[in-house]
Amino acid sequence: MAYLVDRLRAYAYGGSRLNLNFRVGVAEALANAMIYGNGSDPDKRVRVEVELSQEAVALQVYDEGLGFDPEGVPDPTLPENLDRGGGRGIFLIRELMDEVFYNEPGNCVRMVLRRTPARDR
Repeated sequence: MAYLVDRLRAYAYGGSRLNLNFRVGVAEALANAMIYGNGSDPDKRVRVEVELSQEAVALQVYDEGLGFDPEGVPDPTLPENLDRGGGRGIFLIRELMDEVFYNEPGNCVRMVLRRTPARDR
């Protein structure tokens, strides 16, 4: 992660969007891929692809699992889900990144963080 952060700083990204949004979003996506997607199987891999431009960084995290339905994950902010585990990482990713997309089987998340925050989300 340090290498990616250094590259973003070279493109003049900085502040809380880099130190909080990017770091936490990527850490959550990696943890979800390893723990849930790959079932903590050390023989399964997680692949990361990064596209970096002056306007945005797009990062895709792939796991070797069967995928999931991201819309089927309960909202962890609802009162009935506050004591339940699960869904908090996805919630954080959606809140911290400007765009979040999942592929059809649900084994890849694409996250986009713009240099300038999106006004409407």
